[in-house]
Amino acid sequence: MPTRHGMFRAIGYAGRAGTPEQIALVHGDPSGDDVLVRVHSECLTGEAFGSIHCECGEQLDSALRAIVAEGAGVVTYLRGHEGRGIGLLPKLKAMRLQETGLDTVEANLALGLPVDARDYRVAAEILRDLGITSVRLLSNNPEKVSELERHGIRVSERVPLLVPVNSSNVRYLRAKRERLDHLLPQLDEVPHETA
Repeated sequence: MPTRHGMFRAIGYAGRAGTPEQIALVHGDPSGDDVLVRVHSECLTGEAFGSIHCECGEQLDSALRAIVAEGAGVVTYLRGHEGRGIGLLPKLKAMRLQETGLDTVEANLALGLPVDARDYRVAAEILRDLGITSVRLLSNNPEKVSELERHGIRVSERVPLLVPVNSSNVRYLRAKRERLDHLLPQLDEVPHETA
């Protein structure tokens, strides 16, 4: 599959009953250990519509560029992870609540939803199917590292995937750092009044 970043093989995976189909984008020959990998959660608003409320679209583009620059690697694109696993319509409701002053965690809880309902088992299964057992993970989320390791994928390195802070995403990124322990050092340069 030709992309603006380079050539990838698109490998589809049928979902089990009641689960979505999945896709892996593979560049080069990612065999061996310590493969550069992005385990990416679906985000329609950030990827298809270019929303800058979150960093998802920019992270996906950056990951694809980094993998092409590396010469080999994989993006597992996890469908069913929209809104940290709550789904598109609940995510839109949560975004509306964020406009009233709630952060991303508070908004999910106000809707009676989990803060993060994602399951990374399928990502680990895809990586094993591709012959990958250890990765250099493009992520700012320590929980994603723990989850992959829990499912049998060794993470030899967490590679930061930072995007610029802007007036539309600063509150969201702060909540991810302060409430969800994401590693986002670029926020250190932004005055707190910017929220």
